[in-house]
Amino acid sequence: MKTRRLSLVFGLLVLATGSAMSQTAGNSVTDLLLSAWSPRNYTEVAVTDQQIDMILQCGIKAPSSRNGQPWHFTVLKNEAMIKEIISNITPGNVIIIISGKVSQSGSTPDFDCGLATQNMFVAATSMGLGARIYGGPIAAAREKREALQIPEGFTPVIMLRVGNIEKGTDAVTGASPRKSKEEIVNWVR
Repeated sequence: MKTRRLSLVFGLLVLATGSAMSQTAGNSVTDLLLSAWSPRNYTEVAVTDQQIDMILQCGIKAPSSRNGQPWHFTVLKNEAMIKEIISNITPGNVIIIISGKVSQSGSTPDFDCGLATQNMFVAATSMGLGARIYGGPIAAAREKREALQIPEGFTPVIMLRVGNIEKGTDAVTGASPRKSKEEIVNWVR
């Protein structure tokens, strides 16, 4: 029920702000996916604990191989610590570090952590927040594993930045261009 309400609210927000790309499918979930983007223009308005809690709940609900759920989420709100990992952070932003269980034969923790990250990205976007997935700075998080209190047996895989974004910027004007479907899809019939 909450998910439907969030989708409806996002749909109304998109209609009201005109921020959806012209390409839509008429379904709130696909419309959200077709209009999502990774902003760079964050405000200093802090993300609330309630917003982060909802985003985490969506990550926890992600599918995983054999339902192993091989992830651990570290919510980082300490600005000084965040800046040691991502230098151009905006105050009020939150970083969620997604760590995976150290791989065992036949398991897919990196892939599963990616699925959880995507769920959280979509959740944040549906709430009108900006979200950006980072892979490169993960090395800095790995070096600070103990300070970040990441449990033994887990290693940082990927990060999600969440923050409020400047009003008036949208996916059409703020997103990087995407490759065309013809460039990246082939059909074998």
